[in-house]
Amino acid sequence: MCKTMLAIALSALAVLAGTASAQTYPARSVTLVVPFSAGGPTDTLARIMAEGMRKTLGQPVVAANVTGASGSIAMARVALAAPDGYTIAIGSWSTHVVDPAVNPLPYDVIADFQPVGMIASNPQLIVARNTLPAKGGRELIAWVKTDPSRVTVGTTGIGTAAHISGVYFQNMIGTQLQFIPYRGAALVIQDMMAGRIDLMFDQASHAVTFVRTGKIKAYAVTAKTRFAALADVLTVDEAGLPGLYVAVWHAMWAPKGTPEPVIKQLNAAISQTLVDPVVRQRLAEIGQEIPTSEQQRPQGLLAYHKAEIEKWWPMIRAAGIKKE
Repeated sequence: MCKTMLAIALSALAVLAGTASAQTYPARSVTLVVPFSAGGPTDTLARIMAEGMRKTLGQPVVAANVTGASGSIAMARVALAAPDGYTIAIGSWSTHVVDPAVNPLPYDVIADFQPVGMIASNPQLIVARNTLPAKGGRELIAWVKTDPSRVTVGTTGIGTAAHISGVYFQNMIGTQLQFIPYRGAALVIQDMMAGRIDLMFDQASHAVTFVRTGKIKAYAVTAKTRFAALADVLTVDEAGLPGLYVAVWHAMWAPKGTPEPVIKQLNAAISQTLVDPVVRQRLAEIGQEIPTSEQQRPQGLLAYHKAEIEKWWPMIRAAGIKKE
């Protein structure tokens, strides 16, 4: 058989294999790897999506928390997983934009993953312990500047959204703060409620419940407009921090090489979940905005992801943030 005929035969076999895979997928449960601890914003979103996707796929979607190294341990596991659609990841602006700008990673966030679809986006809230004396955003800035060495800012690890937001905050007001890393946002909030941590930049979707119930207080939202779920909280512009805009978006990826028919099924499961009125209501309640239909598609996610890298990498690297 000549090389041309052999190539044609192999191509035909690959197409048949992909078709067979699509016809039988999924034949068992799908593992959704979550790079942060249980109870945090990424975990909450993952479990909402997993339940919705189960209905479309007809198989369980099991959220598995794999923590550590700002999410890179989880992402490395997915990058090395078999590209069969049974191991996928939920990642975010933190894991797929910030982390590769500050940490040497054993994978490439573009080359080693197959985009499945964007899920949601939400701003950060500047939150604090209830006993912190400042009454508003400008008073907060003044309080921090009085003795910045005493101010503790909880983060979910170096290079995470909580950390990057805090660094931009300190740069904007010209101070140096004490950053305390935790293994998850829920642990930071727990210490904040106990008065052991002063401040945190937390995803609005996670912090909103604690603010509503009076367990912590919010000073500002990192967006141009007010946060609908907490309309009385000022924007950063109103609070004396003009331009401190940070939005954390989430998406799903599969290992590179996952067959296109499988990606289409996973993407369809995301799309079907995001049109469910119950899911939309749950996301609205926790401050998550649903992306456009274009951003929900694999190619839309890829384009958005690349644009975010172009926007943030120069700023992050200029800040000199490095892995310890």
